[in-house]
Amino acid sequence: MKQSTAILHVPETAFGKWFLKTETWRVHVLERAIADLVRLIPDRQASYGVVVDVGCGSGYSLPKLAQRFAPRELAGVDIDPQMLEAAGQEAQRAGVAVRLVEASSSRLPLPDQHADLLFCHQTFHHLVEQEAALAEFMRVLKPGGVLLFAESTKRYIHSWIIRALFRHPMQVQRTAEEYLQMVRAAGFVVPETSISYPYLWWSRGDLGILERVFGVKPKAGREETLLNLVAVKPA
Repeated sequence: MKQSTAILHVPETAFGKWFLKTETWRVHVLERAIADLVRLIPDRQASYGVVVDVGCGSGYSLPKLAQRFAPRELAGVDIDPQMLEAAGQEAQRAGVAVRLVEASSSRLPLPDQHADLLFCHQTFHHLVEQEAALAEFMRVLKPGGVLLFAESTKRYIHSWIIRALFRHPMQVQRTAEEYLQMVRAAGFVVPETSISYPYLWWSRGDLGILERVFGVKPKAGREETLLNLVAVKPA
């Protein structure tokens, strides 16, 4: 019996799909995450042979990954066929060769030990089977391969503005500490120097207005809204 993908992934709202095409997403969310993740990579190589973007969405990440990691093979995976169509158009505009795969992150149709680098940006808070997805990442990565993981935390996803505009499986949302623990429990090595907790304006309940307009600095000991980390599959 074929399993419905509805229980594996919560589809984005129309607003969410529109937002993924905005400059705010491209510059303030995606570009800043990639730049942060790149600096966190231990022993970074000049190129990574096979790069897979898991949850590639509209594809704005694909040219950025091609530029930074110079792969001989680039793949974009997404469960939404409309997103994959947009990703293909974006890759074509950028002149980037990419293999697009329609699949869930927890059911990757990729061979064992296939990828040198996996990029997973703002995907996990849509997934129901998070542990299964990490097991797939571990399977697909080569020994010594790296996972670039960027995620919004429970604090952010449960905020009123996100509840109003987007759709997510609320029962599986995690804190930054819980995401980090889950990644390590899956068998990945995450050095302390490869962890970052950005507190960007768009991830705050007030959209950063208090600090940007009134100069009020964030309180110490806050609950983190974002987590970026680089995890390594043991050699």
